[in-house]
Amino acid sequence: MAPRILLARHGQTEWSLLGKHTGRTDIPLLEEGRRGAKLLGERLHRSPWDGLDGVEVRTSPLARARETCELAGFGDRAEPWDTLMEWDYGAYEGMTPPEIKAVEPDWFIWRDGVPDGETLAQLSDRADQVVAWARSADRDVLVFAHGHILRSIAARWLGEPVSFAARVRLDPTSLSVLGWAYGAPAVERWNDTGHLEG
Repeated sequence: MAPRILLARHGQTEWSLLGKHTGRTDIPLLEEGRRGAKLLGERLHRSPWDGLDGVEVRTSPLARARETCELAGFGDRAEPWDTLMEWDYGAYEGMTPPEIKAVEPDWFIWRDGVPDGETLAQLSDRADQVVAWARSADRDVLVFAHGHILRSIAARWLGEPVSFAARVRLDPTSLSVLGWAYGAPAVERWNDTGHLEG
């Protein structure tokens, strides 16, 4: 069986609710985010996932991803991995897109990047490391991480430039699956939040 990668974005935080760029700042989950993480875990422990026995689990070491992983019931199996940390937004950390555009009206993060932070090339390299690891053995993997790095992983899984990530929205506590179709990398499921809808 060709390996797949399951992507779990962390639950809602105060900054994600406000649309602030949250890179390396360690923001905790809101109660809504904790509830969503538990619901995601319940879903992954029911059919057809059945607890994902044999699946290798890694998580960003940042609190919001790590806590989502723990509340979902995978904390005891997860290995923290710095490669899964969110984009380092540098000078734009904690700012919303409208605040940034007030200073740089034509700014587009997936084209222009961020000052004093991680470049698009560096972000792409990290995404490539995750893709290479996921494809390295005949087993599925599950990662708990953040919106922009997970979108970047999806772009690189598909063989697209990291800027392709601009075209794939990803909500808090969503589940996505990257797999294969006709022998080529494909999206099996994207931005699925059905577990949050009751």
